Amino acid sequence: MRRAAWIAPAVAAVLVAGGAVTYAVADGDGSSAVRVPGAESADAGFARDMAVHHQQAVEMSYIVRDRTDDEEVRRLAYDIAQTQANQRGMLLGWLDLWGLPKVSAKPPMSWMGMGDMPPGQDGALMPGMATNTQLDELRKANGKRAEVLYLQLMTAHHKGGVHMAEGCVERCGVGVEKRLAAGMVASQKSEIDLMAGMLKDRS
Repeated sequence: MRRAAWIAPAVAAVLVAGGAVTYAVADGDGSSAVRVPGAESADAGFARDMAVHHQQAVEMSYIVRDRTDDEEVRRLAYDIAQTQANQRGMLLGWLDLWGLPKVSAKPPMSWMGMGDMPPGQDGALMPGMATNTQLDELRKANGKRAEVLYLQLMTAHHKGGVHMAEGCVERCGVGVEKRLAAGMVASQKSEIDLMAGMLKDRS
């Protein structure tokens, strides 16, 4: 009984410590006090916009997985879907942690000074995003045609994502978010090179 008496406080202390770590990681400065960014800050804007951008990449990857038997393309699609779904969860989780809305009344990319760009057409809300027409074409394609279309669309998608992530590296104030954005730049540039080679192989 005496052992149980000290176990409960010890467990509670671990849980509290875990919460403190979560807050410190979300802030990125190593302290337990959360420095919450503003609702229209670059940090919030990047989290909102990249979550939307990532969601389409996940969708395209699952589409092509069912449209081809090519193991190389299916493996790439799986990696992109898993990576970007996980990153999307982190971005939305930070918005929850900060108590900030997941949508903004301002146009996409406003946090990058691009709020005055022409509104997206046919579902392409941000640079690099595929249109609804292109997504429908991908859904109807099979085999090599689906592979080529996916690689082309994902290359453009990654280029738009790199541009946005570089904007966060330059403008965001939360350290862990800047590091995530820098990682996105590196990994997506590497995948762009990989996809260029895959497209070349498919003439």
